[in-house]
Amino acid sequence: MKILDRYIVKTMAFYTSGVMFVWLGIYAFLNFINEIDKIGQANYTALEAMLYVALDLPSVIYAHSSVIILLGSLLALGHLASTSQLVILRGSGVPIIKITKTVVKIALIFILFVIIVGEFIAPLATQYAENSRAKALGHNITVKNQQGFWLKDGNSIVNVGKNFDGHLFANVTLINLKNSHELDSVIFSKKAIFNGANFALEKTKEYQLDYSESFTKFQSNDYEKYNTEVSFDQELIVSLKKEPVELSTWRLYKQIKFLTDNNLAADIFEVELYKRIVKPLTLVSMIVFSMLFIFGSLRDSTLGKKIFLGLMLSLFFELFSRIGAALSLRLDYNHFIIAITPTLIVLVVAFILLRRKSAR
Repeated sequence: MKILDRYIVKTMAFYTSGVMFVWLGIYAFLNFINEIDKIGQANYTALEAMLYVALDLPSVIYAHSSVIILLGSLLALGHLASTSQLVILRGSGVPIIKITKTVVKIALIFILFVIIVGEFIAPLATQYAENSRAKALGHNITVKNQQGFWLKDGNSIVNVGKNFDGHLFANVTLINLKNSHELDSVIFSKKAIFNGANFALEKTKEYQLDYSESFTKFQSNDYEKYNTEVSFDQELIVSLKKEPVELSTWRLYKQIKFLTDNNLAADIFEVELYKRIVKPLTLVSMIVFSMLFIFGSLRDSTLGKKIFLGLMLSLFFELFSRIGAALSLRLDYNHFIIAITPTLIVLVVAFILLRRKSAR
């Protein structure tokens, strides 16, 4: 790594880490205040509340990574500009585009770190935090999560009346179809155990339809044990209770694949997935766009103006992202095109303007 790169890395790491710790500190303080009224209930102590708040911080880093990295980059570059170090770099023959590329490379390294935190650490930490908090408060998690669900699995429709823990179900109905519109059989079971690959039904009654005669006949069969394979897994059952934003990227992909394979609507999951795919490019475009101000009107500005610009850029992109998502769902446009178009426009325009500024 060149001396220039190392120096910019050091500066950006310092300011980005500072922004992250301040951001997390404010969030943790506000979140702990929200927990104060619950302290003293059952076994929920102040220590339990602090543990809950701390374990939620990895998900905060992931959710707010764009604004944290953008603010860190703005403050780092603003510091270099206000101390005339960027002027010295330009005077020694280093073009603006080269400085911008170095900043973008460093930002992408930060993004990679954030993705690892968000995809592998945050889900486990959040799940443990929620379960630990519920247990300390004396909540019965099993009773709380007993809501049933409907699923289409190939030529079968599955209805679960009660979902106790993702493994044990009650009042299960399987509706099997010969094709998209012809009923083959209906199976009822009081209890079912799901092992991630098949249902082990107990005390089961099956009604088989026979269309061979001029009229439809029903044949009833009773089984103590009845096994049937399914194509979905344990994680999909768990994800049914979550919003798309709560799922990992891999789980989102699996959810979309299952839904599309069964001709079910997956639009809201696709919008969230494409938003995450585009997120690194969106951050790059925000940083490139902000470089126009670093080498211009923002060079001698105050810390408050730099922070204000970072927040305004983040809000601008978040607003357009939400408007685009709503339009793509409402008007059934291509979700990926809608997600990436504003980012590409800003990125291209910013690079053109930077090249012009660099050529002066």
